[in-house]
This record gives sequence, structure tokens and C-alpha cells, in this order.
Amino acid sequence: MVGRAHYYEGHTIDKVTFPIRVFKLLGVDTIVLTNAAGGLNPEYTVGDIVLLNDHIFLAGLAGLHPLRGPNIDEFGPRFPPLSDAYDLELRRHVHKAWKALIPPGGRKLHEGVYAFVGGPSYETRAECRLLRQIGADVVGMSTVPEIVAARHCGLRVLALSLVTNTAVLSPVPRGDDCQLRGKNTRELEVILQEGKANHEEVLEASRSAAIDMQKIVIQFIMDGFEGS
Repeated sequence: MVGRAHYYEGHTIDKVTFPIRVFKLLGVDTIVLTNAAGGLNPEYTVGDIVLLNDHIFLAGLAGLHPLRGPNIDEFGPRFPPLSDAYDLELRRHVHKAWKALIPPGGRKLHEGVYAFVGGPSYETRAECRLLRQIGADVVGMSTVPEIVAARHCGLRVLALSLVTNTAVLSPVPRGDDCQLRGKNTRELEVILQEGKANHEEVLEASRSAAIDMQKIVIQFIMDGFEGS
């Protein structure tokens, strides 16, 4: 499947997760999801790939949840556990494929926690600090609702994030900051723009890393078939 429906585009959470249930009915037992994400972990840089091992779903905790409403027993239980949402064995296979394909000193692979936000605006500095403090390594506007639906259906899940921009965690400059005295409007604008998320830059980072992401997914799939 190429592309996905996003909640921020105006789709309902049911429509966002609809393809996952179709996959289940078609007999799919494993899904691989990819996304572009902002890096919250200061050790991450643009172009790094993060293998997700957990997530933070604040919208779901607040009630915007793909499993809200009458349960469809044919898909899964009323209260599915998510403490093991991201399949450990699949993650081990990815690390193996990574070592075989990516030379030392090349693009970095991490494991980390993804925070879902509704979008479409990028996060404020305070929101980025909040998400980092509660354990998130990357933040984005997709994937987690699909993960929840997939695990409800009993599907095995693998998810990869490409870090396309780094979040600004430093506080907004104060209006009474003595270090800003004497600076003109242009100089102040440069300070405020530093590290600011830019959608065009996100797209460019995605294009430049797409080949490595494809290599890893293809190798992962090939290894899976060879081991079956």
C-alpha cells in the first residue's frame, strides 16, 4: 500500500485504520509501517532511522481511539494489551539486515519511542519538551492508530521512522532577555527561525533516505521468506 489517510486531513480515525482491517481479512499476518518523524532525542540527527519499540498515544488516552465503540469480536478482544505492540523478533531481523547492508559510519539505526500528535501544525517548543520528558524519542502525525488496530487484529507489527527534522527544545526567547538588546528585527528573526520545522526540508530528507529505507525493508522481507 502506497500512502495513507491522515487524521489531520479530516479523515475519521475509523477511515485512517480501515486498511489495516482489510489486510486482516485478506489473510495478512505481518505489517511493516514507515513514517517521517521529528527527532526529539538529542542524539538523533536528520537522516537517522528509528526502529520503533513503543509509542505514546496521548490522543488515544484522551478518547480519540480507533477501538472506541462496540467491539468487533471477529477482529480481536475488547481490551487488547499493547505492552508488546512492536514485535521483538521482527526488530531483531531488522538489526541483522542493517548490519549486512549499511556500512559502519553510514546512516544510523536507533530504537525508540514514537509520540503521535494529531497535526497538522508542527509542535511548539513547550510541547516538544513535554513529549521528550515523558519518554518520546520521535514525534509524528501517523502510524500509531494503525498500530493499535493491527494489534487488535492480532497482526505482527514492525515500524520504522525516518528523522526528517530535529525538534526545537529550547524555550522561546523572552522579551526582556538582556542578550537581545540592540538586535534589529532581522537578527531577531534569525534567532527565532533556528531549527524551525520546514515541510520542504522534511520532504527532501525523506527523498534522500528513501533508498536506504527500501533496502532494509526488502532485505527484511527476503530474510523472512528464507527463514520460513
